[in-house]
Amino acid sequence: MSRALSRWAAIGIGGSLVGFWIIAALFAPWLSPFDPLANLQPLTLPGTRGEGGVIYWLGTDLLGRDQLSRLLYGARTVMIWSSLATGTAYVAGLILGLLAGYYRGWTDRILSFLANVVLSFPVLVLYVVMIVALGASAANIVIAVTFASAPAIFRLVRAVTIDLRQRDFVLAAITQGESDIRIMLVEILPNASGPLVVDLCLRFGYTAITIGVLGFLGLGLPPPTPDWGGMINDGRAMAIVFPHLVLFPCLAISSLMLGLSLFADGLKEWANRRSGGPA
Repeated sequence: MSRALSRWAAIGIGGSLVGFWIIAALFAPWLSPFDPLANLQPLTLPGTRGEGGVIYWLGTDLLGRDQLSRLLYGARTVMIWSSLATGTAYVAGLILGLLAGYYRGWTDRILSFLANVVLSFPVLVLYVVMIVALGASAANIVIAVTFASAPAIFRLVRAVTIDLRQRDFVLAAITQGESDIRIMLVEILPNASGPLVVDLCLRFGYTAITIGVLGFLGLGLPPPTPDWGGMINDGRAMAIVFPHLVLFPCLAISSLMLGLSLFADGLKEWANRRSGGPA
C-alpha cells in the first residue's frame, strides 16, 4: 500500500512540476508582464515597484530586462528545443536499435561498434566540441544532442528488441509471414514502450540541463534569446550583490529536472507493477 502511495505521489508531484512549466511555456506571451527583450530599469531587486506603478516581481537584470518575463519565455525555449532534440535523438536511436536487435549479425556489429565509439567520449566534451565546430545555434544544438544521445538510446532499444525477438508472439508473427517492418513497429515497439517512456522522461530532463549548461558556457542559443542557462551566465558576475539573477533560473532548471525525475520514477514503479514486479 505504501509503495502504491509513493508511486502515485511521485507521478502526481512530478507531473505537477512538469505541467507547470508546460503551461508557462504555452502561455508565456499572456503571462509575461513585459517584453522579455525590453530594456526597463536595470538591476532592480525582486518586488521593486518601477515607474508607473509596475512591479518587477523577480527583479531585472543588468540590461533592465524583466526576470519573470525572461523566465517564462525561457521555459518556452527549453520546452521547444529540448523536445525537438530529444525527439530527433529518439527517432534515430529507435530505428537503429530495432534494426540491430532484430537482424543481429553484421548489422548489429557495425552499429554497436559505432555506438560504442561515440559513447567512449565524455558527453559534455562531445557537446562542446561539436558546438564549437558547428557554431552556436538552435539547429546545431539539436544536431549535437542527437549525435551524442542516439547511441545510448540505440543500446537500450537494441537490448529490449533482442529480448522481445525471442518471444512467442514475435515468432508467431514471423511464422505467419508478416513483414519485418510490421513486426518491429507493431509487435516489438509497443511492448518495449515501458522502459522507453521512462528513459524518454529522464533524457528530456538531461537535454534541458544540457541546453542550460551550453548557455552558461556561452555556447547555447544566441543572445538575446531568453534562455535559462544564458540568464545564469549573464548574471554570474553580479551574483554576490544580486543573487536573484542566478537564483531563479537555477530554481527553474532544478524544478523541471526534479519533476521529470519523479515522474519517471513513478512510471517505472507503475510499469514494474504491471509486469508483475514487486509492488
